[in-house]
Amino acid sequence: MTQQSKIAFIKTQAEVAMTIPVTAINEHGEVLEKFVACERPLTIYLNWRPIVTLMTLGARPEALVLGYLKNQGFVSDLSQLKSVIVDWDTNSAAVITDEQTADIEQKLNEKTVTTGCGQGTVFGGFMEGVDDIVLPQPHLKQSTLYGLLNNINAYNETYKNAGAVHGCGLCEDDVIKAFVEDIGRHNAVDTLAGDMWLSEDIGANKIFYTTGRLTSEMVIKVAKMGIPVLLSRSGVTQMGLELAQKLGITMIARAKGRHFLVYNGADNIEFDAQQGAKS
Repeated sequence: MTQQSKIAFIKTQAEVAMTIPVTAINEHGEVLEKFVACERPLTIYLNWRPIVTLMTLGARPEALVLGYLKNQGFVSDLSQLKSVIVDWDTNSAAVITDEQTADIEQKLNEKTVTTGCGQGTVFGGFMEGVDDIVLPQPHLKQSTLYGLLNNINAYNETYKNAGAVHGCGLCEDDVIKAFVEDIGRHNAVDTLAGDMWLSEDIGANKIFYTTGRLTSEMVIKVAKMGIPVLLSRSGVTQMGLELAQKLGITMIARAKGRHFLVYNGADNIEFDAQQGAKS
C-alpha cells in the first residue's frame, strides 16, 4: 500500500480545540483569564462493534484510534484497513477493516483494569507477540540526553497553557521528531504508535520520551513500537522495571534538567558529561 493510498482510507482530519478560555480567581481575590484543557469522550467502533470509550484531548484522533487498536491487538494489517472516520458531533471513531475480527468478543472478555490516567483497560490481545520482541542495544551519550531534555522544553504547549495533560515524544538523538499531548499518557503513546504505523517508521533508532510514569503497559507499548530507550520525567513501577529488564529496554526516569536515574541499561550510556552533571 502506497503512502497516498494509506492516507486515503483516513476520511477525516478531525481537528478540535485543545484548550478553552475560562476565568479563575486567585488567592488575592483577583479575576484572571486562564485556559483549561479540553476533555472529550471518543468511542471507538471496529467494524461497527463498540470497543472502548477513551477520554481524550482530541489531538490527531485518527492516529490515536489506529494506535490504540494496534497496541491492543485488535488490528495488525495496515493493508486491510478500509476507512477511519472520526465524528466529533457524535464523539465517535469508526474503523472498517477486511482483517479477520472474529475473536473480538473473546478479547473484550479478557480485560484488565490498569494504572492509566483516570482508569484504563487492556484487552486480551495486548500481550500478543511480546515474547517475540527483540530490541537492538542502543548507544546513548549523556551529553545527548542533556540536549534532548533541554530541547523538549520547547514543547508541552497545552501543558504550559492549561496543565492537566501528559506529553510524549519520538526522538532521534536530541531531536524531537514528533510530539503529542493528551489527557492520559497512554492516549499520547497510542497516537505516536499510530503515526509510526501509518508511516511504516522504525523504532530502532529512537528514544521515547514521556512525562508520565513508566508502568508495565507503557513499557509493553514502547516495546511493540520497537523502541529500545524509554525516558521519563516521572518514576517507575516494579512491574514496569521487571518488563524493561526482560525486554532489554534502557529505562531512564526522573529526568529533568541535568538529573536522571538509569534503572536499566546503564551499560548502554556513555557518561561523557559527568562534570556538568555535578554543577
